[in-house]
Amino acid sequence: MGKIIKKAVVDRKPGFLYYVDGQGNVCEAKMSRGGKKKKATKKKVVKKKVVKKKVVKKKVVKKKVVKKKPAAKKKVVKKKKR
Repeated sequence: MGKIIKKAVVDRKPGFLYYVDGQGNVCEAKMSRGGKKKKATKKKVVKKKVVKKKVVKKKVVKKKVVKKKPAAKKKVVKKKKR
């Protein structure tokens, strides 16, 4: 760490960062997080609207009965003996 030469040279402002640049000048830069504290605010609760769904009657669909054809019989081929 460096050695403190003199204190209270610069009037410091809240929310600013002070540093010595390469040429020896004292510079000030605004800190991204700010300096003042914000007041806490209460979150508002938003009520959701109740939406009634319309009752839709479903139509009864009759399934068509498909008759299966009987399986075709295979012809039996007899082998001839020699």
